Amino acid sequence: MGCFLVPMSQAIVTTIVQKVVKNKEQKSGVEHIEITGITWSRKLGWLNKMLWSGAALLVLEHIWHGEMTLQPPFFTALSSPVNVAPFIYEIATEGIAVSLALTLIWGIIVLIAENKTRGVSEVNTSSK
Repeated sequence: MGCFLVPMSQAIVTTIVQKVVKNKEQKSGVEHIEITGITWSRKLGWLNKMLWSGAALLVLEHIWHGEMTLQPPFFTALSSPVNVAPFIYEIATEGIAVSLALTLIWGIIVLIAENKTRGVSEVNTSSK
């Protein structure tokens, strides 16, 4: 019903954070802040892509199953007061679970990328 609202909200926040971080990186004149050579704005970009694409797929799935319409109240569950509680419950459980899962997967991707690039940078510095 509305489980995509949580990852979409997180995507909005992380997009704003990414833009602020990217601005700070550009103002400081440092392209690669970390040893690994991967900037935080780039890492946050990965998370944003995962969150926005996940939310978009969930929206399409809800439209496909007739849980959303192009007319107010947009969510078919909100057309009856009886369905509001299950709607909020789905947001609180499934929406948060989707956001946490995507963030956890992103964290694992960042760790793998840092370990791979750290190993490469250590080889490059030791060979000089």
